[in-house]
Amino acid sequence: MTSSQQPEPSSGPPRPEPEPSAMAGLAEGYAAKAGLHRTHDGRIDVLRSAGGIQGIAESILPGLVFLIAFTITRDLTPSLVAALASAAVFTVVRLVQRRPLTQALAGVVGVGISAWLANTTGKAEDFYLPGFITNGAYILAMVISIFIKWPIAGLLFGFIRNEGLEWRKDAARVKAYRLGTWIIVAVLVLRLVVQVPLYLMGEEGLAGLATTRLIMGAPLYILGVWIAWLVTRPVPATNGTQPSNPSPSAT
Repeated sequence: MTSSQQPEPSSGPPRPEPEPSAMAGLAEGYAAKAGLHRTHDGRIDVLRSAGGIQGIAESILPGLVFLIAFTITRDLTPSLVAALASAAVFTVVRLVQRRPLTQALAGVVGVGISAWLANTTGKAEDFYLPGFITNGAYILAMVISIFIKWPIAGLLFGFIRNEGLEWRKDAARVKAYRLGTWIIVAVLVLRLVVQVPLYLMGEEGLAGLATTRLIMGAPLYILGVWIAWLVTRPVPATNGTQPSNPSPSAT
């Protein structure tokens, strides 16, 4: 082979080949199960993670329908039936769209439990009581995850960023994800601080309770997750020569 046939040397150091997509596949599957999604450039898709426009509507409309119906009729039974019917409508819509029914069915079950409790106690405000219990369970789980150094923000965001569980080997990343988890905890605690006093007011606080449930539901969740995502961004590493540029999926 002559010199003209020799392959030309590369002009710079070889670029590292991307790791096999096994971790990427694991990341995608884990994030999907957790309800988190990412955009085409690797960033978190907060709106889609909250269920999209339809998912947000599914989460807030039954409570809104219940409030409107009870305000008009002052009768608990038809108000609960209206809330259940609105939740069931979304299931039918998903059937027509041939979309997964998991979220809609979960909503129907949740509204059903809330309706059963309010009907059993005869108190309209108890329609919102299961939400407090769920909220408290999330707070407890996240606080425990922080103290055992498996912060939930790391488990979720780490997979979206293709960090897998490697972040646990870096004290700075663990600290960042603990802070991110505390931010989400703060959002959940704020809900209870604002809403529990309204719940304790009985029917007098029902309108305020329902309104704050709407405002502090999906909108506040989206804001909290987005702030936690920004706070936990990896810091570009330096190798003694020049900073390395993080991949789009890490930003």
